[in-house]
Amino acid sequence: MPAPQAAGPRADKSGVKPHPLLRRTASLLLASALLGLAGCDQLGIETPAVHTAKREAESKAIGAACRHAARSIEACFEMNKRADKSAMFAGWREMNDYMRENNIEAMPAQPPVVTAADESAEEPEPAKTGKAAKKAH
Repeated sequence: MPAPQAAGPRADKSGVKPHPLLRRTASLLLASALLGLAGCDQLGIETPAVHTAKREAESKAIGAACRHAARSIEACFEMNKRADKSAMFAGWREMNDYMRENNIEAMPAQPPVVTAADESAEEPEPAKTGKAAKKAH
């Protein structure tokens, strides 16, 4: 019967002990890998759950803003086709209830102000005819 091995540093089958520096390096690499993976949220890597929560919150905010701007929910849906409609409606309804409870008036969006410089930039140049058009080409 073979003699039992003495307790102490572990030896592999060939009887060669692993180098202590190799053990430290392996444990440091493992520790750094675990710490790196634990910080994935700080790297900006989004999980599907985080992405869904952000999209829902954004849609609720859009719905609330539409209600505050005195837009109908249908107009809000039409303007924001990519937003989640159920969350948008929930935000619109929450803002509606809040505005009724606190007697807040809707703030309709102001039409954009058109200046003379904007009007002249929008006018197309007159088409050239005859010899002038041929020289331009």
